[in-house]
Amino acid sequence: MLTERHLQIFIALAEEQHFGDAARVVGITQPPLSQGLRRLEALVGAKLFERGPGGVELTPAGTALLPFARRALTSIEELHQAAVARDPEGPEIRLGLTPEVPPAAGAALAAACSAALPGSRVTVVTAPTSSLVGQVSAGRLTLAVVLHPTVLDGLEAGPVQLLPTWALVPSGLVTDAAELKQLRGVAVAVRPRAEAPAARDLFLDTLALHRPDGGTVVVTDERAGLAMAAAGQAVVVTADPSLVAPGVDRVRLAGDPLPVRLRLVWSHGRTPFDDPGRLTEALVTP
Repeated sequence: MLTERHLQIFIALAEEQHFGDAARVVGITQPPLSQGLRRLEALVGAKLFERGPGGVELTPAGTALLPFARRALTSIEELHQAAVARDPEGPEIRLGLTPEVPPAAGAALAAACSAALPGSRVTVVTAPTSSLVGQVSAGRLTLAVVLHPTVLDGLEAGPVQLLPTWALVPSGLVTDAAELKQLRGVAVAVRPRAEAPAARDLFLDTLALHRPDGGTVVVTDERAGLAMAAAGQAVVVTADPSLVAPGVDRVRLAGDPLPVRLRLVWSHGRTPFDDPGRLTEALVTP
């Protein structure tokens, strides 16, 4: 099936005449761009580019199809805009939040979205970063807050926002502020890597740098980690100030080496906001 992404790849490659430059324009890496081109050529049944040592040039078939592709992509973008502008009940803002977003920060962002677009209806879903990126790309979400770093697959993105974190530790393990290397003998709770591979790798690399012999344990969510902390079996790193339990102490990590890095992402042409990136400021709550 011909998709919006196929059109974006075709037009970018026709304009840039270079795979690397076209990939940067679309916001993806070169391998998926090449794969997208092969699928498009299979769909239309024609070779669209001639490849040479210096780049690529349109074939006669590609030249003939280019104006149609541009009109089709423009029509898709106008369709997205018209759907938002003509909704009699007001535009619906479908906001996605990765589970690491503290509840107060998520609520503040939802309120900021509503205030930025009076009359809109805000619906919120929570899902792992990898799922949210796919849903925004497919148009099922208007925008989403995801962990950074992550592969954005051509999405637009606002500035990275760092939220300070605390370590939730079994009572008596350490006192007040502590360094990661002091949290000995207890595993650090981590979420499954598949939820946000790049962000998880950064977390684990930083953890290994500061605490090479501590170990980790995979948990389904922060509440499961909190229960393990209460049982003396885990340390939880969280940006949520409301996460507390008997038998668990909240301590600051010296230097804040493991902040939660968040970024707002959206699809170009599918957002009703003039400057969605500014909404990221709402994630920092008092």
